[in-house]
Amino acid sequence: MFSADYIFCFSIVFMAGCNLYFGPRIKSERMAMQWSLSGNPTWYAPKSIGLWGIVAFALGVRLLIWTLSTFAPDKVHGVELGVLLFSVIVAATHFITVRAAACSAAPTR
Repeated sequence: MFSADYIFCFSIVFMAGCNLYFGPRIKSERMAMQWSLSGNPTWYAPKSIGLWGIVAFALGVRLLIWTLSTFAPDKVHGVELGVLLFSVIVAATHFITVRAAACSAAPTR
């Protein structure tokens, strides 16, 4: 286990905590997942997918990284740095997304 895996575990717990805190505050059944440069949402996802899909995605990416570093270690370089950066970026992005969804109005779709 890499020391970056501790940060990864913390980011999973952080994202789950964000989901539990912001989930009830999101009034709509759909939440914005991406915004254009003008600041308007470009597409929406069901709330459960928007909240828990990113946690499943992060776990899937970590499983892929582990699989590749175990079975093809000569093809993978900088695993610890990659896991660390991925953990921080995905947790920060998820926090920004769910905070914006909790503060915004319901989609008009």
